[in-house]
Amino acid sequence: MQNRGTFTQNVERDLIIALLKLTKSGPTSHESINKEAKIPAAVARRLLQPLQKAGFVYVNRDNIEADSFKRLELAIRAMGLGANLENVSSLLRWQEFEGIASVIFERNRYIISKNLRFRHAGRTREIDVVACRKPLVVCLDCKHWHHGMSASALRDIVSEQTKRTAALAECLQKSVVQIECSSWDDIQMIPAVLSLIPTRVRFFDDVPIVPILQFQDFLLELPAHIASLKHFSLMTCEFKNRLLNERQHRVKT
Repeated sequence: MQNRGTFTQNVERDLIIALLKLTKSGPTSHESINKEAKIPAAVARRLLQPLQKAGFVYVNRDNIEADSFKRLELAIRAMGLGANLENVSSLLRWQEFEGIASVIFERNRYIISKNLRFRHAGRTREIDVVACRKPLVVCLDCKHWHHGMSASALRDIVSEQTKRTAALAECLQKSVVQIECSSWDDIQMIPAVLSLIPTRVRFFDDVPIVPILQFQDFLLELPAHIASLKHFSLMTCEFKNRLLNERQHRVKT
């Protein structure tokens, strides 16, 4: 038989799952939340009060809403209460996950390109988020994680992201792709994978796997750890041509 604390946690978990499901497209009504969570209105109001006080949701007389950051925090809270990771992850919009990463990049003065597509070796490649802050270029793959991820699956995810980053590095060197870093004199490109929750493995082949709630700290510490991470160092074709022109000008004068 469940004790009172466990029962309350389960009801709160069901309420949060309902919130995630119904706020996916915008505000939702109290009645819809009560119906989806299968709990009485009085219980829902009581459980919503601490969530509102903690800033997880915005509640008024008619509607309940949560922005992308709050929905992410609600998802983490639901998993802490025992919710299934795959189910919770499916309730977050893909663009929402990438958007949160982009906002964190921008707050740290990175200039971003989302869903960057480019051609390399006869095929189209895409990187979820490319973030530039001289001399760093972070190439991020945003993954909806699930429990039981095998080592081989993780290896494949990291390997593919490393290949995409290497392909972009080659395109930048040849000036085939034009992004913020195209004219830089020095570029350090880092492949990375962003996950919803912490994983048992933090690095694979020196590629970082970063839980989104630790992403801010990762960016702050990144410049000091470049040498220990997988990265690609390069000079762009545009910069090389500029150097060549400067040398030729000096010779002429």
